[in-house]
Amino acid sequence: MSQAAQVLDAARARRVMIATAESCTGGLIAGALTEVAGSSDGFDRGFVTYSNAAKMQMLGVRAETLDTHGAVSEQVAAEMAQGALRQSDAGIAVSVTGIAGPGGSEHKPEGRVCFGISQPFGTFTQTVEFGAIGRHRVRAATIEHALQLLLDALRN
Repeated sequence: MSQAAQVLDAARARRVMIATAESCTGGLIAGALTEVAGSSDGFDRGFVTYSNAAKMQMLGVRAETLDTHGAVSEQVAAEMAQGALRQSDAGIAVSVTGIAGPGGSEHKPEGRVCFGISQPFGTFTQTVEFGAIGRHRVRAATIEHALQLLLDALRN
C-alpha cells in the first residue's frame, strides 16, 4: 500500500478530511493523495500558494509574519496550515514552504523546507534540511516527509 493510501486510510479511521497548503511543491502533495482511487472520502481540498500574495489572500498568512520571518519559516508554515484548516472542511491540514532550488542563501539554503501540521487542538511545525540535492529530489523528499507527518499525526 502506498504512503498516500496509508494516510487516507488513517484519515478515514479518524473520520477526518485532509487539506493541504503547498508552496514549494506546487500541489504535488494533493496530487499524491488524489492519485489514490476513492480519495474523495479522505481528501477535502488543496491550496497552492506559491506567492506571498496567495498565502495572504487564500490562507490568511499575515504580512507581518512574512516580513518578519520570510516565506520559508516555521511561523509561515504554521499560519499556512492553520489557514488551510480554517478555510476547509478538513480536520487536519499539512503545509509546506521551502527552497527547492536552485539557489537559496546563507541564511535560507537550498533544500530547507518548513512543515506545518494543524488540527483543531493545535499546530506542530518542523524544519528539515534536505540539502542541495536538486529541485526534483527536494520536492520528492518534501512530499514523502509531509505524508509521513500526516500519517504520524493521524495515528496519534
